[in-house]
Amino acid sequence: MPIKIADQLPARDILENENIFVMTEGRAIHQDIRPLRLLILNLMPTKIVTETQLLRKLSNTPLQIEVEFLQTVSHKFKNVDVKHLDSFYTTFDDVRARYFDGMIITGAPVENLEFESVDYWPELCDIMAWTAHNVFSTLHICWGAQAGLYYHYGINKRPLAKKLSGVFEHRTLKPTSPFFRGFDDTFKMPHSRYTYVTQEDILANPELELLAVSDEAGVFAVKSSDNRHFFITGHPEYDADTLALEYFRDIGADANADVPRHYFPNDDPANTPVVSWRAHAQLLYTNWLNYYVYQTTPYDIERIGEVSGAAYVEDWQI
Repeated sequence: MPIKIADQLPARDILENENIFVMTEGRAIHQDIRPLRLLILNLMPTKIVTETQLLRKLSNTPLQIEVEFLQTVSHKFKNVDVKHLDSFYTTFDDVRARYFDGMIITGAPVENLEFESVDYWPELCDIMAWTAHNVFSTLHICWGAQAGLYYHYGINKRPLAKKLSGVFEHRTLKPTSPFFRGFDDTFKMPHSRYTYVTQEDILANPELELLAVSDEAGVFAVKSSDNRHFFITGHPEYDADTLALEYFRDIGADANADVPRHYFPNDDPANTPVVSWRAHAQLLYTNWLNYYVYQTTPYDIERIGEVSGAAYVEDWQI
C-alpha cells in the first residue's frame, strides 16, 4: 500500500523513480478506508532531503498513510524556499484541534545550545504537550529524541568531547519486542551528534525502557512504558551519502574534523561508502508503524487521548 502525499511534493518524483508506491491526494479520495494520519515536524534545514528520507522509510508497508508536514513559526530557516513551506507545510495552529495516529519529530542542528536557548523551544514544548491527547504514538529522532526525553522526563543531554559520527554496531536488550521484530542479534545504524544521554539516566526512570545500545555510540533506542513515545538517538533514515556530505561540510570549517567511523571503506573518504543499515532502518520504521500505531490506535481517532498505547498490546509483546 502507498503513502499519501501532496500531488506536487518534490519527493514524489524521486520516490516514483525508485519504484516506491506513492498515492496522490486525487487518487486517495477514491479509497474507501481510513488511512493512518501521520504528522512530521521537520526541524532540519534540508527540508526536501529530510522529507524524502523519511517518506522512503514510511513507504514499505501494507498500510495507507496520510502524511502531513509541520513547521515551526517561531523560527525562520535560512536558505529554505518559503514557497515550499507555504505549499507543503502546515502550522501548529492549523492542526491544534486535530488528531493523528502517529507523529515524527526530527533532529535539528542545535545540539550545542541549551534547550531553553533554542528560539522555538516554547513552541516545541507546546507541540510535545499536545501530543499527549492528540497523537497516539510519537517517534523522536536524534536531537528530537533528546528534546523529548528532556521535556517529558527531565533527562538532560550531555556534551561529547568530539562529534560522534559514523555507523555503529548495536544490540537489542529485549529481542522479543515487536519494535525489533525481524532484526538480527546485532545491527548497524548511523549516528551524527555532539551530545548524548546516559544509560543510567534512562534506567533510573521507571516510565522508560531501554531497548537498544551500542558499545561505541551508547544509548540508541528508548520507549515509554505506555508505548506513546519512542526515542531514537541515531539517524536510521540517512541516505548512503549523508554522513559523507556532513563530513565534507565539517572539514571545510574545521580541518581537524574526524572521519566518520566504520563508514568509508578503509576509513578513506576517497572511497564510496557501503550502506550497512538500510534493511534494519526500514524494519524499524515498519515495526513502529505496524505494532505501535496501526495495531493499537483507536479507529475513532478522536479517542486517542482516552486510551493508553499499551492498552491493546500484551505484556509479552511490549
